[in-house]
This record gives sequence, C-alpha cells and structure tokens, in this order.
Amino acid sequence: MVRFNREEVRDILVSMVVIAGVFAYVFSGKNIQTAVVLLPATLITVGLGFVLHEIAHKLMAIRYGFWAEYRLWFEGLLLALVTAYFGFVFAAPGAVYIHGNYIERDVNGKISLAGPLTNIILAIMFLMVSTVLPSPINQVAFLGYAVNSFLALFNLIPLAVLDGAKVFRWNPLIWLLAAAAAFALTFNSMF
Repeated sequence: MVRFNREEVRDILVSMVVIAGVFAYVFSGKNIQTAVVLLPATLITVGLGFVLHEIAHKLMAIRYGFWAEYRLWFEGLLLALVTAYFGFVFAAPGAVYIHGNYIERDVNGKISLAGPLTNIILAIMFLMVSTVLPSPINQVAFLGYAVNSFLALFNLIPLAVLDGAKVFRWNPLIWLLAAAAAFALTFNSMF
C-alpha cells in the first residue's frame, strides 16, 4: 500500500512551490511581478512534472518491495534559489529515498527510469493538449511540454546523483533510447 506521511507531504509541497517559483522567476526574465503572474502556470507545468516524477520513483520502489519516501534537501532548495538569481535553474530540492537490504542493479535502473519516463509521457500529453486548446491556455500546455521534456533530459544525464547514471549502469541501450526521446522532445520544444 502507498502511504505518504505528514512530513513527506510537507516536503513535496515545499519543494513543488519553490521549484515552480524559481522557474517562474527565470521565465519572467527575473521580474518579480511577472513571476507572480506566471506562478500558477509553473505550478501546473513544473510542479506537476516534479511531483509526478518523484511519485513515480516511489511507486516503482514500492512495487519491488522497498520502503520509499520523499525527503526535502535544504541545500538543493537553496541551490535552486541561487542559480535562479543567475538566470538558470539547477533544481535538486530533494529525492525519494529507497530503503532495503539490497537493490539489484536492474531494479535500481527501473526505479530510476520511472521518473524521467513520467516526464516524457507528461511532455507528450502537454504537447497534444497544446494543439487543441485555445490561446493563451495552449501556451501554458506548451510550457508543460517544454519543461517536462527538459526535466526528463536533465535527469537522464549519466552523472552519479542523477537518474541517468543508474539507468545507464543497468542498461545502456535503454538509457540511450530514453535520452534520445528526451533530447528529441527538448530540441523540438526549442524550435
């Protein structure tokens, strides 16, 4: 059974609001008044992408019989705030911590892939919705497409702390396919 304790819900909500806020700030060109206007859109696009990414990790870990819980990382939140000041976002507000005696490489790879795969699916859904909605709502959906594409690509970078390293160690071909899909979506969103 999937459960979220009070601290976990608090950590997810705080992370979601901070991440949505820093993205709104950067998207606004560092204009506070515009950022406040953009905040509802980034809560839907960035916040939803972030929360569902982390929940996907948790659900996959639970599926394999592990205990998993999201925990806020204060230093990561601070890093997101500082990088936003310089016009970009390095978002690492926390992570799902998985506890168990031994997590096999393939299981760890599948748990790690669940988050970026969720962002890829969300990106495609936002793109499809953006084609049928009227303006300016379609622009919010397109933002969701662009942001979730980028979140997937960023998380698939094969560096130690990111999901990509665990996916790559498990199966380089699956990593390549997922990274290529995220790259294609991200590239398409820019042009």
